[in-house]
Amino acid sequence: MLQHQFNWNHFSAIAGITWWRFYFRLYPDAINADRVVEFLRHLQRHVRGKLLIVWDRLNAHRSALVRDFVAAQGGRIQLEWLPAYAPELNPVEYLWGHWKHHELPNFCPRDAWQLSTEARRALRRMRRRPSLIVAFWKQADLFE
Repeated sequence: MLQHQFNWNHFSAIAGITWWRFYFRLYPDAINADRVVEFLRHLQRHVRGKLLIVWDRLNAHRSALVRDFVAAQGGRIQLEWLPAYAPELNPVEYLWGHWKHHELPNFCPRDAWQLSTEARRALRRMRRRPSLIVAFWKQADLFE
């Protein structure tokens, strides 16, 4: 008998994707404005130059805290918004779909720690496959 009491509602992920690489962070709780600002700082440390951030309309993305942080960056971060209800245009959605359905499909963790560890391993494996990342862009039909 398999007993499983883990709840995915207490595990969140955020990612940024470039043409050839992606960056991610995993959290044991929901993505909020503080987490978004933390992730934007993370991206600024790892990606040189200006950042074009293409976002869905998550409330945390539209928060005053995030808006003020972006404004304080002196033009280093530019925001563009996806149309409402258009996940098929977001390459990060394809990243998450592949991650869940191909990298972790039958994984049944004992706890959040084990899930976090294996999820990070899977994302790191995926990150070493540039052709996979290009495929996420192609699926979103934003590549050409």
